Amino acid sequence: MHALKNVSIKVEKGEFVAIIGQSGSGKTTLMNILGCLDNLTAGEYYLMGKDVAAQHGRALDRIRSQEIGFVFQGFNLIRSLTARENVELPLRYRRVPADERHRLADTALRRVGLADRADHLPTQLSGGQQQRVAIARAISCAPPLILADEPTGNLDSRTGADIMSLFHLLHGDGHTIVLITHDSAVAASAERQLQICDGQLV
Repeated sequence: MHALKNVSIKVEKGEFVAIIGQSGSGKTTLMNILGCLDNLTAGEYYLMGKDVAAQHGRALDRIRSQEIGFVFQGFNLIRSLTARENVELPLRYRRVPADERHRLADTALRRVGLADRADHLPTQLSGGQQQRVAIARAISCAPPLILADEPTGNLDSRTGADIMSLFHLLHGDGHTIVLITHDSAVAASAERQLQICDGQLV
């Protein structure tokens, strides 16, 4: 049994692509491969001209931290850290000096409309605000690719629409966005839709 089989995708720089599929269709496995979180057992994957399948260890860590910004359904914020500190985390991993970290984090929070919430803990923020912090964290390092896994899944429809508007603004800024969703309305707002079923593109 293969999680993915004969999947071939080409995403151009600057595209906004939605991958739609039901639970168990293989879309999360595909997202994990695109995000260099899971390794290929067969096939090829090139990201920004790099042969990702041939990379290991620190080289793969470097690709993840410099080329990709992640946004997850569950926000994945650290509850004991403020919004600013959460946004600074990927910058810490890149050993960016403190003053520069603060500046980049504040810029990212301002970009998602949360400049006035920088010192708030996640528990002091609404679900939509927490997802905005997660998006700010994803863009703080200015990665060319943003991967979003069900980014509206834990939000009501109005808040979800606001988050999708934010993704469109980021796309307008030149980010390449690949969004995983089971929601056809969310997928319909992307430039291009790909449907996955039983591990295969249909």
